[in-house]
Amino acid sequence: MEGEDEEMCVEEGNRDILRKLGLRNTIQTNFGDDYVFQIASSQEIPAMAVSLSTNIIKLYSPESGQYLGDCKGHSNTIHEISFSVPSSPYILHSCSSDGTIRAWDTRIFKQVSLLRGASSQEIFSFSFEQSSGNLLAAGCNSQILFWDWRNSKALACLEDSHVDDVTQVKFVPEHKNRLISASVDGLLCIFDTEGDINDENQLDSVMNVGTSIAKVGLFGDRSRKLWCLTHIETLSVWDWEDSRKDVDFQDARTLASDSWNLGHVDYFVDCHYHGADDKLWVIGGTNDGTLGYFPVNYKNPKTICSPDAVLEGGHSAVVRTILPSSAVHMGSAGSFGSIFGWTGGEDGRLCCWLSDESAQINPSWISNSLVMKSSTNQKRHRHHPYH
Repeated sequence: MEGEDEEMCVEEGNRDILRKLGLRNTIQTNFGDDYVFQIASSQEIPAMAVSLSTNIIKLYSPESGQYLGDCKGHSNTIHEISFSVPSSPYILHSCSSDGTIRAWDTRIFKQVSLLRGASSQEIFSFSFEQSSGNLLAAGCNSQILFWDWRNSKALACLEDSHVDDVTQVKFVPEHKNRLISASVDGLLCIFDTEGDINDENQLDSVMNVGTSIAKVGLFGDRSRKLWCLTHIETLSVWDWEDSRKDVDFQDARTLASDSWNLGHVDYFVDCHYHGADDKLWVIGGTNDGTLGYFPVNYKNPKTICSPDAVLEGGHSAVVRTILPSSAVHMGSAGSFGSIFGWTGGEDGRLCCWLSDESAQINPSWISNSLVMKSSTNQKRHRHHPYH
């Protein structure tokens, strides 16, 4: 079986990608101990948003790295940012431990709306139900809150499904009114949010991961599959419609570490899926900033293969976020053809990666002129429950 696993991995690995990836440039977003949490973008506008541990969101050009401006207003850790509403591509949403969800007009860098949870609540995640156009869900401590975001009206609160902080909420694409929540209590809950929302009628099913859940994502045909990363760096794949666990890699870091020669994989950042090839990758990293895109075989034989891509030499610390070029506005010049994506990390850097040999004639650079010195000196640690 071991030989069969190795053969499958070799067949699926793309060595051209691994050989050609290179660093285009880096941007130092801040100074001192502050760092990058998340990068988000819209395919409709030429800007990417970057949340920092200074509780500020900065906007950059994804093509040139030029600093465009910043959005200030949050008073505590920013947990999620997203260009969430297709009808308003310039509007960026963010949620924070300050108990608010804020909307920002990225053309003028101003806050345009604010939703607030109950006193002392932290908001860890949010999601918009795209088919209805008005329902917004958010994970607030152990509760799930719902608003009509068009008029900021609070609609409902689910408080019996989880007993610990809700780290993720996601409406399921192509499944109207279906919401998935994930929590530190180790549970994945599936809700039908049609009609009056309450604890008694909305909960469809529960799946027990068995440990604190960090991040989930939907993929596959009609978004039927779900990948799940935990705070102890395990990976599992589920069929949420059947409440079935397809695979559980308790030793995910060991499998990834054994598949390359660049040291121990210390953590996982994210998973990415390519629909045309029906291929899932888990992205793992080392504490000194090297990343690998490790293919995940969640069907037989079930294993994690040697990386299809390695991103090395850009970061000097833990990498927190990855933005693939497929999520970025391409622009009229078509200059994104060679860009693989952007990464951000605890060294405060944004790194742009190329997928062809042009990286060899584009040396890396760091621009301190694009940023302002932080007025605070906050120490953060990767293994905080959510940041």
